[in-house]
This record gives sequence, C-alpha cells and structure tokens, in this order.
Amino acid sequence: MFKNALVYRIEPRIEAWEPPALPALDERLAAAPFVECTPSQPESAGWVPPRGAAHGAMVESVAGQLIFKLCHERKAVPGGVVKRELEAALDAAERDTGRRPKGKRAKELKEDVLHRLLPRAFAQRSDTLLWADPAAGLLLVGASSAKKADGVVTRLLELLGPGTRLAPLQTALSPATAMADWLASGEPPHGFSLDRDCELKQPDSDKATVRYARHALEIEEVAAHIKDGKRPTRLALTWNNRVSFELTDTLALKKIKLLDVVLEDAGKASGSHDGPDAAFDADVAISTGELRQLLPALLDALGGLLQPGAVTDARASPAAADTGSVGSAGSAGSAGAAEAASTAPGTAPRRASLAPWDDVPV
Repeated sequence: MFKNALVYRIEPRIEAWEPPALPALDERLAAAPFVECTPSQPESAGWVPPRGAAHGAMVESVAGQLIFKLCHERKAVPGGVVKRELEAALDAAERDTGRRPKGKRAKELKEDVLHRLLPRAFAQRSDTLLWADPAAGLLLVGASSAKKADGVVTRLLELLGPGTRLAPLQTALSPATAMADWLASGEPPHGFSLDRDCELKQPDSDKATVRYARHALEIEEVAAHIKDGKRPTRLALTWNNRVSFELTDTLALKKIKLLDVVLEDAGKASGSHDGPDAAFDADVAISTGELRQLLPALLDALGGLLQPGAVTDARASPAAADTGSVGSAGSAGSAGAAEAASTAPGTAPRRASLAPWDDVPV
C-alpha cells in the first residue's frame, strides 16, 4: 500500500489525538473534492475516495486507522516547446516594433504562450495516500519528497481544524550518523539487517558520491569511505525479516516492501478475500500493522524521539549533524530530521519517550 513514507507527529498530544468525528471529517473532505483541470488550468488537487469507488466515502476507518487519498493533476508543457514558441513571439514583436521585448514584457509573452499551449497539454495524475493513527498521534504520507508531502499535509491541516499541528519526526541520533556507525562496524541495530544497496556522499562542494547496488556492504572498502568522511544518504535495510526498505538521511522511508512471510501469514489468517472492499481492508490492516511495529523499532535504533530544545548527537562519527525545520500549524515544514550542533562532550541528548506507541496494540 505504501511504497514511500514520510512520517509526521500530530501535536499537541496529551494522551491521544482526537480527530473530528468520521461523518464530520468525511463532510469536510467532500467539500474539497478533486476536480479535473480546466483547459487553461495548469494543475488541480483534491480528495478522492480511498477505495476508488465513485461517490464513496472520502475517509476510511479500518481497525481505528484513518486512510485518506489526495489526487493531483498537472499539465506539463515541454520546456523546449515553450522556448521555441516564445522565441517566435519575441521575433514577431521585434519585427513589429523594431525592439526585442525584455523584462516584464518578455515575461508576459511567456505567460501568453503557456496559456495558449495548456489546452493541448496532456494531464498527468498521481494519488497520494495518507494514514493517520489517532492513538499513536502519527500521520504517514505516502510520498518520497518533503516538498510533495508538505503540500499534501498543508491541505489536510486546513480540514482538521484549529489546534492541530504537524511536525516531522526528529530523532536524538542523526540518521546519517547512525547509518555511518552501522556500516563502519558492520553491526546493524537489533532486529535489522543490512541489505545490499547504499549511497555515500562527501559533504563538501564536490559532492563525491559512491553507490553500491546489489553488493555486500560488510566490507572494508565501505568502512574506509566512512572513515574518509563520506556520509550515507541512503541505506537498504530489512526489519525482522518482514519489511525491507531504504532509509535516507532525511528520515524518509523509500522502496517499502512487505516480504513473503508477511503475506503468507496474512493469507493464513484471513483466507481468501471476498470482494474489493474486503481486499482493501486487509491491505490496510496488513500494511499499517507492520509499519506500526517497524516505526518504533527504527526510532529506537535512532536514539528515540528528540525532545523540543534538545540537540542531536553526532557522536564520534565523521558525519556532522544536519539542520532542518519543524512544521507549524500553517506549514508542515521540511520532512528531514531537524538537527543542530552536536552535544557537549560527556552529555547525551534528551530522549523523548516512545509514548506514541506505549500501550497501543499492534
């Protein structure tokens, strides 16, 4: 169900986030439905039924987990076509006036060209799934880039009502630092195993990059790159022999895949699914069930959630801490793990409790 994921924490959280009642939430989403682009409209976005059925519910609740789907349509005019048509318009204006348009006038001509070409452009659609776990106070967006995820959660915030705030997860240990330690030592955290793909990048102006694909990573060459100062930007991992994924230095999960043992267990437990509705419910239950166990294990491997005001621990790793921002009520901010300078010698970062999952059944 989710191939990529960026996770946000719903704040403030005292015991459990209380979303609007399901009928009220469905009504709010239905008031902002997806509508196709008009001939001269470059893009459009809105909510659609997660099950895909026409006139279906705009939000689905499966075992207490809320599922939303945002549809985005965009018309893209090839840059080369715009450039060619703009040059022709500039040439025509120069012939008529004796002067070649520049500045504001050239910009106006470019807008005219785009407006003229848009009706002939093909529209491309994409869907983004969202999963809200009210008990854990978490929102997972099925996107791989912070820019796309931020746009989606901003739309959702408009519907959740005042007082709801979304912030990207922040961990006490930088993902890049943790991945560097795992690669240098050849020892992944408990419950995880190193797979065969990673990317290492030098954090300087040259950005020297080394990529390993389908290659053993427990080798001295990888450790030497880490020692020379290269930082892992992505690393393929498997959790508990059940879920494989790539972890990035911005705490994004990519290429999420449920392994055969998960699907076999689910098949034995539920048997054959009778109809698309039952298949959808099973898909949601399986995917969210595995991710609700994977996420706390991953956060624990990264030192736990970072308390407000604390700083990340770069430790002795050559990888320095990143910087980022936390979302506010009107903007979700960057989905990267927000980090500051390393802690003072002998001090440890303040680690938040993994309360979002405490006493939450999985």
